[in-house]
Amino acid sequence: MRIKLMAGLGVLALAGLAAGCSDSGTTTNTNTAANSNTTTVATTTTNTTTAQETRPAPGDSEIATSTDASGNKTETRTFKNNTRVSKVVVTTTPAGKRSARVYPVTGEARDLPEDRVATALEDTGDAIADAAGFVTDKTKEAAATAVDKTKDAAAATKEGAQAVGERAADTGRTVVDKTKEGAKTVGERTAEGAQTVGSKTAKGVKKAGKAVKDAVTP
Repeated sequence: MRIKLMAGLGVLALAGLAAGCSDSGTTTNTNTAANSNTTTVATTTTNTTTAQETRPAPGDSEIATSTDASGNKTETRTFKNNTRVSKVVVTTTPAGKRSARVYPVTGEARDLPEDRVATALEDTGDAIADAAGFVTDKTKEAAATAVDKTKDAAAATKEGAQAVGERAADTGRTVVDKTKEGAKTVGERTAEGAQTVGSKTAKGVKKAGKAVKDAVTP
């Protein structure tokens, strides 16, 4: 009886040992899987991180360069003391296509013309602002002054044309008046001449009649 009891305890001890080994294996596998997942996440995070570097640039500016996981390169040139331009961002795709966008100190950003993208990281801030079409206050004032001068010139031209027209009208009226006066004078002289001719003709006829009468009378 004692031998059977001891044999039963031995079987139970072996079963417990086997169960412990199984749990240990499961725990080990779980830890391994967890460690494997953690490593994968860390690797993914490393792939999405961008590499950055900064270098000085002309015109009291600096360029910060970054490249993302897809190979897109972004160069941001920041101006420290320019009164017109805050920054210009040049983007280069993996295929080599470049584009640039200019951000003014105040106002909305604009795309830089394609023929100026190549020098966007070297040109002065004012040159970039001019290429992007940003107008300075002085330019606006000059444009407004030019418009005012044009308006004044147009008004002066209009006044001059009006004066010329009035003078022409006065001259025309004077000519007409003088023409009327001349015609009237000519008419009067013609009438006087006709009257004189008539008088002379009447006298001649009268004299001729008298001569005929004297010749006929014995």
